[in-house]
Amino acid sequence: MPPARRRARAYDPARTRTAVLAQFAHVRAAVRGLTPEQLALPTRLGDWTVRELVAHIGRALSTVDRLLDEPEPARQDARLLDWPFAVAAGADPIAATARRLAADHPDLDAHLAEVERRFTDRLDAHPGTRLLATSAGALPLADYLVTRTVELVVHTDDLAAAVPGLDIPYDRQALAAATRLLADALAAKAPGGSTEVRIPPYAVVQCVEGPRHTRGTPPNVVETDPLTWVRLAAGRLAWKDAVTGAKVRASGERADLGELLPLLA
Repeated sequence: MPPARRRARAYDPARTRTAVLAQFAHVRAAVRGLTPEQLALPTRLGDWTVRELVAHIGRALSTVDRLLDEPEPARQDARLLDWPFAVAAGADPIAATARRLAADHPDLDAHLAEVERRFTDRLDAHPGTRLLATSAGALPLADYLVTRTVELVVHTDDLAAAVPGLDIPYDRQALAAATRLLADALAAKAPGGSTEVRIPPYAVVQCVEGPRHTRGTPPNVVETDPLTWVRLAAGRLAWKDAVTGAKVRASGERADLGELLPLLA
């Protein structure tokens, strides 16, 4: 189902860039200490190993470099909120690329360092208004950088889940941007005002058709923490399991979001 048109949230390009690089640095620091045995561990991403997941995380930045090498589209024909609904396209080629990159770069830290260097150099050379031909359509570079926070936060969580005892920090601004984009995507997918979704301290959105709440406590409320929300939106955690495990508090007859999730699928 194509998302409904919704007023776009504003993101500060400089803060987004800083957040992307900060989260990438957290991943690099974690990967630097992994042993060959840890890199060979399985992940929750089908048959991907940790090594292949790390190689794919590098693509969160290198994709920007690749898109900047392509001709600039004549006009913008997509919006930031279109991106979450285009992520599932091309899943098989993505997996194949991850395997190839993992095989081609035995020194993952050196590979990630080069990816980061090229990413920074390319951003310095292009304005945020430069259009990119993304999977969702033509988007400005500044908007596409916001999507990189989602990629990095989701896959940081995948990496931490795959390696027992691995503790990777989350940059506050990266987690905030990822949370807000995915919350707005939910509101675009299920427009309405009957249910309030609260993800403190970063986002509050209203969604789902029905009687619109105007004052006082809404009759339908969903509340969770940012990382749980990202896991739900990315399909890493099932709605039923989140509610049963008290990771989500949902009250009201229109507070069941199970049929609307995940978003990145």
